[in-house]
Amino acid sequence: MGGVTYHGAMTARDALTERETLERYEKRGGLLRGHFLLTSGLHSDVYLQSALVLQHPEDAAALGEALAAGFRDERVQTVLAPAIGGILVAHEVARALGARALFTERENGVMRLRRGFTLGRGERCLVVEDVITTGGSTREVVRCVEEHGGVVVGVGSLIDRSGGAASFPVKRAALATVTAATYQPEACPLCKAGSQAIKPGSR
Repeated sequence: MGGVTYHGAMTARDALTERETLERYEKRGGLLRGHFLLTSGLHSDVYLQSALVLQHPEDAAALGEALAAGFRDERVQTVLAPAIGGILVAHEVARALGARALFTERENGVMRLRRGFTLGRGERCLVVEDVITTGGSTREVVRCVEEHGGVVVGVGSLIDRSGGAASFPVKRAALATVTAATYQPEACPLCKAGSQAIKPGSR
């Protein structure tokens, strides 16, 4: 798969392997190749558009259940994700764990709980994302949970495109790991070749 390296399966059970996860992305057109501007500001030749997969309830449910399987022993009370890409992931993981689902939003550049969402002190929280690249958004959600007195017991994502480089001081799981080339904009060979980076996502 040009530009993409697949790693060993990271699922907590055999029901959904890494290969099967990525096949769902490919089937729905959610694994794109070209020249892209990522949310992190980096450029890449691969873009993962989870919304094209999660628009199908059967895919969203299967992926959410598989990700939840890695955290069944963590007594998760609340699952949180950054808006908007992680909202459906949080919802499906929470459904599988019998927990509630919240999402954070940026307000004046800071990730916050809005819409009347609250956390209790000591509430056991799982932070999830659709795709982790640098881990920046996930860390912002972790910080938000801690500021509200919650306890982050794990971090999960459907796809880890950091190649395992994005680290967290809690239990971590991903259904698939994809290593794709990423470049600082000023050093991007695709730009130097005359190609224009596009931003398929909503941000």
